[in-house]
Amino acid sequence: MKKTWLAFISVVVLSFITLIWIGTEVYQTQPPIPETVIVKETKEILYTKADIQIGQNVWESIGGMEVGSIWGHGSYVAPDWTADWIHKEAVYMLNAWAKNDFNTTYESLDVEQKAALKARLIKDIKTNSFNESDKSISISESRLAAIKENIKHYSAIFSEGKEEYAIPKGALVEKEKLEQLNAFLFWTSWAASTNRPGKDYTYTSNWPHEPLIDNNITDDSIIWSGLSIVLLLLFIGILTYYYLLNHEKGELLEKPESDPLTNLKLFPSQKAILKYFIVISLLIALQVILGAVTVHYTVEGQAFFGFDLSSFLPYSVTRTWHTQLAVFWIAATWLATGLFLAPMISGKEMKYQRFGINFLFFALLVIVLGSMFGEWLGVHQFLDLTTNFFFGHQGYEYMDLGRFWQIFLGIGLVLWVVMVSRHILFAIRKNDASKHLLIILLISVMAIGMFFFSGLMYGENSSLPVINYWRWWLVHLWVEGFFEVFATVVIAYIFSQMKVISPKTAGRVSIASASIFLAGGIIGTLHHLYYSGTPVQAIALGATFSALEVVPLTLMGFEIRENWNLLKSKQWMQKYKWPIFFFIAVAFWNFVGAGVFGFLINPPIALYYIQGLNTTAVHAHTALFGVYGMLGMGFILICLRFYSNRVWENKKLKRAFWLLNIGLVAMVVFSLLPIGIIQAYTSITQGYSFARESELLYSPTVQTLKWMRMIGDVIFSVGIFYFCWFTIDETMYNFKRKRLN
Repeated sequence: MKKTWLAFISVVVLSFITLIWIGTEVYQTQPPIPETVIVKETKEILYTKADIQIGQNVWESIGGMEVGSIWGHGSYVAPDWTADWIHKEAVYMLNAWAKNDFNTTYESLDVEQKAALKARLIKDIKTNSFNESDKSISISESRLAAIKENIKHYSAIFSEGKEEYAIPKGALVEKEKLEQLNAFLFWTSWAASTNRPGKDYTYTSNWPHEPLIDNNITDDSIIWSGLSIVLLLLFIGILTYYYLLNHEKGELLEKPESDPLTNLKLFPSQKAILKYFIVISLLIALQVILGAVTVHYTVEGQAFFGFDLSSFLPYSVTRTWHTQLAVFWIAATWLATGLFLAPMISGKEMKYQRFGINFLFFALLVIVLGSMFGEWLGVHQFLDLTTNFFFGHQGYEYMDLGRFWQIFLGIGLVLWVVMVSRHILFAIRKNDASKHLLIILLISVMAIGMFFFSGLMYGENSSLPVINYWRWWLVHLWVEGFFEVFATVVIAYIFSQMKVISPKTAGRVSIASASIFLAGGIIGTLHHLYYSGTPVQAIALGATFSALEVVPLTLMGFEIRENWNLLKSKQWMQKYKWPIFFFIAVAFWNFVGAGVFGFLINPPIALYYIQGLNTTAVHAHTALFGVYGMLGMGFILICLRFYSNRVWENKKLKRAFWLLNIGLVAMVVFSLLPIGIIQAYTSITQGYSFARESELLYSPTVQTLKWMRMIGDVIFSVGIFYFCWFTIDETMYNFKRKRLN
């Protein structure tokens, strides 16, 4: 066991040293925000640093990443503003020169004339004009004319609205804010189209793909993509060999003939957990409803089957709530599971446990409702920019809630850590066979509480590369990293209590699994940051280690088989059929959603062309719901199964399980994946901006595919209905019971 622990500690320490080193590089080499942007010929000041920074705050207040995207991060209906700005600026300049020099349009020129103007454009746009002495950027008068045309275009979009982008009229009307927003959009495009000092690629490693300025994929992206695939194949082989060599080496147990947990001692605080499951069910239902509204906006733009819903709930609000509620209900499920299992682990109920559970419950309600209302106020411009940062909409996908609500949630997590950890520590002191399993559980619980605070490491005026760096610490490390370790250990603990696996073996396997997953998962965080104004080292390490994330997922077939065999091993195991079925679904979607569809967008050569397209939505839905959502549902069911004293009527759960999985497959196969493939082809052959424009997204073929998503959505929604119906019904039954088992 010492070697296993040493491997775990080494992986964690070395991985975080590497990740933090890349963080220092991000801070030191990020694209500069100039003190002034001046016109080279006239010395006119176009923008100041304050204009750009306040413009970023304005962008955040209208929904930020929920209204189109910047550097590929965000929503899919509106364009990527960076790519769109670059393309429109380039087209304007080329046409202006063609008109002036040849009295025609650029497209009408012959090959040699086009080449001459394109070379002139590349020199103007890609030459880095940042002056270190006075911290200024200089632009040509030709570029100034293009910028002014862009300002007019984007000001009209955000003030007058655009149906195809699901942006309502009056989204932003103050002239000063519109000017500042345009300053920020200009800066993001400058960083993505201007070469780093001494380099032949931009601050975003030539992202987006824009043929007009020779923004093409870099050699580094190609080389590290190839190496990542080689390493993936190598380590799949090594891990498979290791698994086959060791997976039968645990202690042999004679599986009991009856359920060891039949006479499980339950505690009053566990009854207090039941109300969480009712609220979680309501949040799931609300999230699905908001998802239906959000996806419908991609068809009608401003309306919901003809009703002008956008004036009350614009796309930016419904998508914010849809994604945020997913994080809320899944995290709440896992946290409730930890609180439910805590007294089972220790064998006693600690002082004030029930009070803490009730306090956290009401805090959860306040945070959910308060943050949602604040986001609505922020998007509708009822808050000033600083108030919006703290109480409104921060503008970053999965981290939209205001800073005050983040801090409030962080305090709640600290309380959760204390309430769960004290039970685990009590059990560890018994020094029995479960000791190592409980230690790794304690580490995961403490990490969940600690790593949430990474989302507080940036400020109101931090730069976009810095914000993205810390944002992915939260979204990737907190959710995909340590919550996954927590889930693995919890499932191992439950099975050890059922005596189908020994505590010692469960501990060894859990530590080894955590080591393997975190070996790729911690540094693999960088695969989100290839083209976010980060140094090339992020591409090298992100590509290499994110490939390793996929390695353990290739063995999910073995996990499915073992769970299935476990279910058939003894008759009493049928009592736990549906929780185990949901765990089997987790393994399936881990392989398909996180593994196959995750690796589809992970290599730099892939992400360069398809970041922020519907291929990302494929991975998001199949991994977030397929893995974490199904796991959360499995946790609800296992807690209810431990608590309930009656035989379950399986019809609702059977329908829920199959409809959820069939619906998820259908929405991917009939809609999301085909649209993503069409967009990917367009991005590769024409340029990234074309893959995000309304001409493609509202073409007859893509519109048909959008409508076909209804097939999967309806099936999935009915599955949600049956799951919530069962959960609420079973929870209410247990609430009415007068005595515990």
